[in-house]
Amino acid sequence: MLAIGIWPWIAFNLGVLVLLALDLGVFNRKAHVISLKEATIWSAVWIALSLAFNAGLYFLLGPEPALEFFTGYLIEKSLSIDNIFVFVLVFTYFNVEASYQHRVLFWGVLGALVMRGILIAVGATLLEQFHWIIYLFGAFLIFTGVRMAFQRETEVHPEKNPILKLVRRVIPVTENYERDHFFVRRAGKLLATPLLLVLIVVETTDLLFAVDSIPAIFAVTQDPFIVYTSNVCAILGLRSLYFVLANVVHKIYYLKLGLAVILAFVGVKMVLVDIFHIPTFLSLLVIALILAAAVVASLIRDRRLKNVEEAQQSVVEQSHTDV
Repeated sequence: MLAIGIWPWIAFNLGVLVLLALDLGVFNRKAHVISLKEATIWSAVWIALSLAFNAGLYFLLGPEPALEFFTGYLIEKSLSIDNIFVFVLVFTYFNVEASYQHRVLFWGVLGALVMRGILIAVGATLLEQFHWIIYLFGAFLIFTGVRMAFQRETEVHPEKNPILKLVRRVIPVTENYERDHFFVRRAGKLLATPLLLVLIVVETTDLLFAVDSIPAIFAVTQDPFIVYTSNVCAILGLRSLYFVLANVVHKIYYLKLGLAVILAFVGVKMVLVDIFHIPTFLSLLVIALILAAAVVASLIRDRRLKNVEEAQQSVVEQSHTDV
């Protein structure tokens, strides 16, 4: 885990903590509705920071680690878009005000960083000790990709979440939201608010997504530092990306199919690792082409649907005119 030394790990995590502190403590200190312009700017900032870190890897460690980072970053970034669709459903289900969503996502991302760090450490240790586990990871990704390809529309059922049920039993929950607070104290008694329940659902949902995404990055590289940093950089921009894509993600109709193909592809790569090595550059090219095809096909579909609707509307208006 510390093959490159402990200081790069410390420096990276300190940098992440500083950025998160600036995000919530300075720029987003007060709860407010995140505008599309603000979200777009922040998304650009997080992407620029990730690419700057990628450039640093290139100059310090060489082209191969930099390429591995970028490929892992692209995989995680594309898979995180599927998270966004689920977050939209969760916020709609709990009727969370737009001004409170950023706070939930902030703490959700913070928790996700800790959980993913643990999962990556466990995964890296297992792969180092038991090489054959890579075949299990690959088979799991192929299975997940096939299941995703044939999966119907995503649904959320928070009422079935076992952790949520446990929290309701242990901690009393207020009936209404208390602004952006997760806890309130009344008559000397600590109460949770519905916003805490939303955070728990977001955290457990991300944990399920991490089970898919982390093995996928191990298909690109087994260097724990590259796996961890690419994962973290992709997750840091998830909140801003949510506010950019929340209203349009449902229009990317073929995204889930594209992600399914990507998962199956990286799964096959892991299964064949000792038979045929697929170069990182080729993997990056394939993943980029799959994503581009999914987006273009979705845009074409959306345009055709609009043309059909306009034609039907024109027929209706013409019939009214004739009458």
